[in-house]
Amino acid sequence: MELPFTEPFKIKMVENIYKSTREQREGWIKDANLNLFNLKSQQVFIDLLTDSGTGAMSDKQWSEIMLGDESYAGASSYYKMKEAIKDITGFSYFLPVHQGRAAENVLFSVLVKEGDLVPGNSHFDTTKGHIEFRKANAIDCTINAASETTSYHPFKGNVDLQKLENVLKSNPREKISCVIVTITNNTAGGQPVSMSNLREVSELSRKYGVKFIIDSARFAENAYFIRLREDGFADKDIRDISREMFSYADGMTMSSKKDAIVNMGGFIAFRDEELFRQASTFNIMYEGFITYGGMSGRDMNALAQGLYEGTELLYLESRINQVSFLGNKLKEYGIPLLEPFGGHAIFIDAKKFLPHIPKKEFPAQTLAIELYTEGGLRGVEIGALMADRDPQTRKNRYPDLEMVRLALPRRVYTDNHMNYVAAVVRNVFERRNTIRNGVKIVWEAPIMRHFTIRLERIQ
Repeated sequence: MELPFTEPFKIKMVENIYKSTREQREGWIKDANLNLFNLKSQQVFIDLLTDSGTGAMSDKQWSEIMLGDESYAGASSYYKMKEAIKDITGFSYFLPVHQGRAAENVLFSVLVKEGDLVPGNSHFDTTKGHIEFRKANAIDCTINAASETTSYHPFKGNVDLQKLENVLKSNPREKISCVIVTITNNTAGGQPVSMSNLREVSELSRKYGVKFIIDSARFAENAYFIRLREDGFADKDIRDISREMFSYADGMTMSSKKDAIVNMGGFIAFRDEELFRQASTFNIMYEGFITYGGMSGRDMNALAQGLYEGTELLYLESRINQVSFLGNKLKEYGIPLLEPFGGHAIFIDAKKFLPHIPKKEFPAQTLAIELYTEGGLRGVEIGALMADRDPQTRKNRYPDLEMVRLALPRRVYTDNHMNYVAAVVRNVFERRNTIRNGVKIVWEAPIMRHFTIRLERIQ
């Protein structure tokens, strides 16, 4: 018989998790103002809030931590990270930062000014937040298929080239800060971007004299999907595919807490030395000297090692197969999902799960609260709360997709945990008609509100 698939690792250490009662969870979520970000980690049984910084590092990464060079300037750990970045991305210049939003802060301090336009494919929350904080405008140019949850498209994260060119040709060159493409496209459901699309976006950017930046948090997962789904890449190495993806860009930002499988860290990489020099000033101001930039030497070592582990084919097969395992189990139970499944998470279609909850009552957040109450499962709302308010009108924005994201930490949970997650979702689905009302906002921050928002149930 054909041997079954198995994870390419074994477990060396375990962490106990606490299984609470429903009564406890009802009290805890009430005390948290119905905001799952406010829960203590001990109050969560299965934590699928994010895959950012929540993965399990390998023995080699922990070994690299012990070899970290904590010199303020010129540490060997910096050069180890520089070598790994050059090898995997092809970029010669880079700046270390403590995480992805720090990379955005530094880079956008150079590129983005008030009144600018930043076209891209469904900018994620921190990206859009940094753009709008600077009184600029994020323009979504994602293909229309991205909002069709049940239709199949191998690369739903793609940029609509006609939409992008309309923005580029209809506005003065000096008003376009850059074009940003996120791989994979998190807001659209962890959906990949094809190599051909990256190439064509690059060509359009050069045609109009605009810099092309790749938001690269999950670039390895994107490379895996290119290998799996795009003609001409089936036999190519993941690192070769990665280098080709980055060859079309002028620079990249990365939250290394995802595909480099570390708990903290990130970087900005550049093709142009002058842009690197300009960004260096802000890196020193906001992060630290250019050879540590908000990171310890031990974390740079772990990150460099993680870049290599995160681009191994066997690891990526294991990672993405577990996401598919959960998705298929939920689909078997009739749960409405975004398909095809993304690389890092399963996205539940809250509009179809709770069609009787109006959009002004935030159905995705309502569903996320119910999943926690049912079984201690923490996901996150990717919908109207995260979409925030329009900066000009201050009215709520209601995106086409209203989803609950279940993001899987890397190398953390077993398939038994996924069976438990699926059972929790199924139980809520079976009693969905008893969920009569949604939630309302009682307090919110002026920007990126979903992290600290306070809510109440509508009676």
